Amino acid sequence: MNAEYERLTLPVDGEFTISRGVQTDVEAVVVRVHDDEGRTGVGAAAPSAHYGETADTVAAVLPALLDAVEGVDDPLALDRIERRLRGTVRDNPAARAAVSVACHDLATRRLDVPLYRFLGLDAGRAPPTSYTVAIDDPDAMGETAAAAADEGYAILKVKLGTDRDRERVEAVCAAAPEATVRVDANEAWTPHEAITKSEWLADLGVEFVEQPVPAENPEGLRRVHERSALPVAADESCRTLPDVAAVADRAAIVNLKLMKCGGVREAVRMVHAARAHGLEVMLGCMVESTASIAAACHLAPLVDYVDLDGALLLAADDFEGPTYEGGTVSFPDRAGTGVRPI
Repeated sequence: MNAEYERLTLPVDGEFTISRGVQTDVEAVVVRVHDDEGRTGVGAAAPSAHYGETADTVAAVLPALLDAVEGVDDPLALDRIERRLRGTVRDNPAARAAVSVACHDLATRRLDVPLYRFLGLDAGRAPPTSYTVAIDDPDAMGETAAAAADEGYAILKVKLGTDRDRERVEAVCAAAPEATVRVDANEAWTPHEAITKSEWLADLGVEFVEQPVPAENPEGLRRVHERSALPVAADESCRTLPDVAAVADRAAIVNLKLMKCGGVREAVRMVHAARAHGLEVMLGCMVESTASIAAACHLAPLVDYVDLDGALLLAADDFEGPTYEGGTVSFPDRAGTGVRPI
């Protein structure tokens, strides 16, 4: 096997604002792994500065990660490859995830099966995705919600963490009254705020609240979990496999992301760990290219909730593949993750 990578800058459709800041574009680092018969597996990193990764840090560690893959020289030895990746670079999960996705894509192309079939999953059990309504003026958020509902998205994820949270949620609920609404504070609230806000959020029919308090405040998360009027989902508090056990008494749901945990097989392990601890599971993403999000789409039948709209939030993408347009996943009739350049 041999491998290579390239960096891309992808424009966001307008602005994507959460409590931590605004994105107008995202950087992706695309990985390609080739076998001796001319097949190519594609993956991509969607690094997050919040987790200490950038396109620069990904590019800095990829040569060593790709050398590790080439050293295995067996596209089907996926467990060995991921062990080598973890042994080569301990952190940098988005960089490792990019290589993991590319290797799984190549292996399943060689076997001529889609990734979900290789994993033995039933594509028909994939839950519908939520569509994210980013922070904006309440009227603008209502317009986004109404447009998403008109396009078939029956579940909306509303970003919060401002001094006008209630007004924003009310605008979304009024604009899309039939939609299921979830909210995500991205660590912006204090425990007291989260508990207080959960009361009126529950009155508005919100389904659950995601990461209400900072990950650095585990006891605050426990307090919210115990006293909130709504179920609590842990995102920033649940990055790796050991975190699943750590948050089991502090949340009802864990949000897993390939870019946080570092690979396809690690994500599957985290799903099973969550089940063992009695937790529900959400599969999430960053704002990212189809080249990275496609593998997560194939894992969707394993989970209870899906938030895989990251590629839909881009103004342009260099790749096509599985999509959740209209809320329901559609898998291309081809092997691998289904990713192809546009």
